[in-house]
Amino acid sequence: MINKQNLWFITLFSLILVLGIYYVTMDDASLSVLSGNNEVSEALEIKESDVIVALRVEEDEQILKQMEDYQNILLDDAATLEEKNDAYNSLQSLNVQKGETEKIEKLITEKFKYDNFVKIEGDTISIVIADTNHSTEIANNIIRAVQSLYQTQKYITVKFQ
Repeated sequence: MINKQNLWFITLFSLILVLGIYYVTMDDASLSVLSGNNEVSEALEIKESDVIVALRVEEDEQILKQMEDYQNILLDDAATLEEKNDAYNSLQSLNVQKGETEKIEKLITEKFKYDNFVKIEGDTISIVIADTNHSTEIANNIIRAVQSLYQTQKYITVKFQ
């Protein structure tokens, strides 16, 4: 049975894990801005489209709601041990999925220089690119680059907006 001390440990460990993944995936320019070295700050003017921002906010709200639901299950005294274990595993998979999403977004931003939004649901990866140029060649290159990150076949869609 998970007691409150273990739950706090799990919660803090998850938070540290997410922040660690975020820190590792940050590029050097962002790190130098955070450390006070503002020489690169002019080169950091990335403007995201409203569509990308709206999709990110919506996805973050869904993830936070799911995490809150799982944490409520973990804190519920009436929940069975199996339900608590499932909630804990789901929390861990949400953290892993968030890390994969950030890794794919960073790959597309660095390699193709596009603002993007990535959503992963099982074996399906949906990518939204903030560009009006609807190029099938670019979409195919993005699909190949993302698929190269995985050993198994993924269903990848690219949408331009």
